[in-house]
Amino acid sequence: MDKNIFAKNDYNKIKDSLVNWLQTEVGNAGLNGAVVGLSGGIDSAVTARLCQLAFGEEMLGVIMPCHSSSQDREDALKVAGKFGIEVVENDLSDIYDHFLANLKESGVEAGRLAEANIKPRLRMTALYYYAQAKGYLVVGTDNWSELKIGYFTKHGDGGIDLAPLGSLVKNEVKKLAEVLGIPAEIIEKKPSAGLWDGQTDESEMGFSYQELDQYILTGEAEPEVKEKIEKLAAKNSHKVAPVPIPRRNEIV
Repeated sequence: MDKNIFAKNDYNKIKDSLVNWLQTEVGNAGLNGAVVGLSGGIDSAVTARLCQLAFGEEMLGVIMPCHSSSQDREDALKVAGKFGIEVVENDLSDIYDHFLANLKESGVEAGRLAEANIKPRLRMTALYYYAQAKGYLVVGTDNWSELKIGYFTKHGDGGIDLAPLGSLVKNEVKKLAEVLGIPAEIIEKKPSAGLWDGQTDESEMGFSYQELDQYILTGEAEPEVKEKIEKLAAKNSHKVAPVPIPRRNEIV
């Protein structure tokens, strides 16, 4: 496996290109800036810093604990403090508890994943509140690796206006983070969606980001890894596809 494949890019050029892209997209929408959810992870840190470079003070970071790790909150505050990013904090834990209890009163019980996915959907609702209040777009943190296999919550962290990291695999995001000055402990932190205690991306996916990224960029992977990746990509393809609409000439 070629571990140098991710080091071949000019990450200063990528940084400048993404800043310009963000400015163009937000300008084309006739709006003024960006809202980013700060989770304490590398993707949100990189996205927030890019948005700050693009929009200066017209950028808001939102920290939204929801029965989540206190370390994640501390890491989010660390990023905001280092770069002077304006932050609002809104703990959604009580709202989550009340909403889930209300759903269960219907008599329908769901599994752990269905319950956990309420969290990113509540967060996205909050982000759109702040975005509309300020005349901003919601800028998401999804990278190419996550988009390839659908590793995100539909209408949660996938319910966004812009995805500046969508053409970069996870290990490229790590290289970009170094150029942006993201704290090393956040760059090296185990990736996690934070849906429940002890959850990590790689344990849930069944392969490493190194393997996934290598396959995305080169098509090379061990047969069993390739099979897992393509199975997930096919299963979750509905997450990135436009909403299906019947052709009018087929129904009228």
